Amino acid sequence: MLLGRCHCNSIQLEMPDQVAASSVCYCDDCRKQSGAPMVAWAMVPEATVSITGKPTVYNSSEGGRRSFCGSCGTGLFFSNALLAQMGMMQVRIAALDDPNAIPPQMQVQTAERVKWMESADELPAFERFPG
Repeated sequence: MLLGRCHCNSIQLEMPDQVAASSVCYCDDCRKQSGAPMVAWAMVPEATVSITGKPTVYNSSEGGRRSFCGSCGTGLFFSNALLAQMGMMQVRIAALDDPNAIPPQMQVQTAERVKWMESADELPAFERFPG
């Protein structure tokens, strides 16, 4: 099992380490809700996720529901009608205590990807913020 939490520790989660799918999503909804160029998701059966605390739910699109911590704003979960029908949900990989435990298997919604992300790996890289 994997553990995760929001930034202020008001909400904790426990989920399986085996997932149905994992992806990096570039869609406009993920980008605007997170303020980041992409969001990494793990799809798991909803019944296998244990949540301590009460996330705030935001209806972000037709049928889409995003759950986040109402205190610190950390995005945690996503669901929509199709996922609910399958008994599945999405968990943000970066909210896990060990986000390396679930590497993304694919990139989705690349048609909406911010163009500069295509060459982000070509930018100078620093282990810490340069002084």
